[in-house]
Amino acid sequence: MQSIILLSGGLDSAVSLALALRKGLKVKLALTFEYGQKSAQQEIRSARFLCRKYHIPHKVFNLKWLGKLAANPLTDKTKPIPKRFASHLVWIPNRNALFINIAASFAEALGYRYIITGFNKEEAVNFPDNSVAFINAINQTLKYSTLHGNVKVVSFTSKMNKKQMIDQARKLGLPLDKLWSCYEGGKAPCGACESCLHRGKY
Repeated sequence: MQSIILLSGGLDSAVSLALALRKGLKVKLALTFEYGQKSAQQEIRSARFLCRKYHIPHKVFNLKWLGKLAANPLTDKTKPIPKRFASHLVWIPNRNALFINIAASFAEALGYRYIITGFNKEEAVNFPDNSVAFINAINQTLKYSTLHGNVKVVSFTSKMNKKQMIDQARKLGLPLDKLWSCYEGGKAPCGACESCLHRGKY
């Protein structure tokens, strides 16, 4: 099945991509979104690396208005990233639904069947738009928002935790040092933000 992927260049989307390819899906396009996040350039660099590795066309979308609309420590350079778990402080309103609907426009226009995402069960605890329930709900809306109702969101990591994804990444030959999961935008992951702490536990 021809597919499109939301690719942030982080662990979750990278593993979901590799699993999709292993399952035989034909990933025809990767979308990365720059919405004013501090780690935008690192994410784009990692996503480009993955697209070169797997020979996938890549588009980067400028959605900086979203970061300005919902300025918080994730997007505002004057505010420090929380160093402990504080999901509500880095919440971007309706972010994943917006990304999926942009991807759905491409998928419907180009005749692709699946939109691949990199959700996981650990982050779903604090971010409801990472959950299986969210995937099921948005798939119901896509039945009405696409003409023939053929576009569907899938995530091959939605029932995994970070440890399981890291194990999968190693089995799949993904270079973990080329992926970027940190909220910060430095030369190396900060090791202290929520995303780093989730990954660093394993």
